[in-house]
Amino acid sequence: MKKGIILAGGKGSRLYPLTYGITKALLPVYDKPLIYYSIKTLTDFGIDQILIISSSSQNLISLQACVQPIKDINFQFRLQNSPNGIPEAFVIGDTFIQGDDVALILGDNIFDSTFSQPIFANTIYGVPTKSPENYGVIDFDLDYKVKRIVEKPKTPPSQYAVPGLYHFDNSVVKKASSLEKSNRGEFEIADLINLYIQENNMHVKLLPPDVAWFDCGTHDHLLEAGNYVKAIQNRTSKIIGYHETRE
Repeated sequence: MKKGIILAGGKGSRLYPLTYGITKALLPVYDKPLIYYSIKTLTDFGIDQILIISSSSQNLISLQACVQPIKDINFQFRLQNSPNGIPEAFVIGDTFIQGDDVALILGDNIFDSTFSQPIFANTIYGVPTKSPENYGVIDFDLDYKVKRIVEKPKTPPSQYAVPGLYHFDNSVVKKASSLEKSNRGEFEIADLINLYIQENNMHVKLLPPDVAWFDCGTHDHLLEAGNYVKAIQNRTSKIIGYHETRE
């Protein structure tokens, strides 16, 4: 069984003043809250048990109210008291994971893609981007084999960023617990991925150019994502993100 985690924490400081009174996971992206897109991505992998982690009790109450109409998914909720980094989500979610494989998606990421199946337990993605220095970046060797992931490098070793969607086996809790904080004062997802790479136990899928990926952490990216969803849905019969049906 595979379970899913949505990490919907953080202060959303790059989105001020929009996030003064609301967590960014609930900001509207055209006709849906941002978190509905993360939910849809996880359900595309057949996941129906999802843990939502946020950074305040008030945010968790708001998120719980937002997803309450969704009846076909079992949601749980946990608090991340401090912004200690992505890998801490697996430690917080230990009793939720309970030895199963787990996928984690960042609550501000949107994917418009039909992911090829099957997805191996330990899989990350690579997406070509014009600004890889803002993300974890894949470092390839001369044979195009992945050597490591470099977190927000000043000189990126490639143009392939690692977006906020990860698949891990159940050893992830133990590995995440073994990490030390970086110079940024956080546990780094790149360090966690590199533990799997060192074991030769990490698959990397390079997403094709027609995959749409949005990291909605800035005003520009949030607007671009909303315009994209609007254009696709108004011009085709396709619905992007989780579509809540009401009686």
